[in-house]
Amino acid sequence: MLYKFKSKATGDLIMLDPDGRRMLQIMGREGQVKGIFLVEQLQGAIEALEQAVADEEAWLAAQPDIRTDAVVLKQRAQPMLKLLRRCKDLEVDLVWGV
Repeated sequence: MLYKFKSKATGDLIMLDPDGRRMLQIMGREGQVKGIFLVEQLQGAIEALEQAVADEEAWLAAQPDIRTDAVVLKQRAQPMLKLLRRCKDLEVDLVWGV
């Protein structure tokens, strides 16, 4: 399954199921296969993703034996953060579906 995130501010962002579900879970929309972030909800979604990235980075820093060549949340979240910030700046809602 693919998640497609759409707005009038940018092109579509398409994510595979595990990554799309993880992003939505972090942003408080767990289990929703389609939905909308209204303009006034975008800042909360941005802050939730940024906090999750910071938490994972701190955890990885404390685990010297963990393999660090894997793709981490910071890398996976960057396109979503860019999309959320653009939508917020242009005051445009973000919708998604599968």
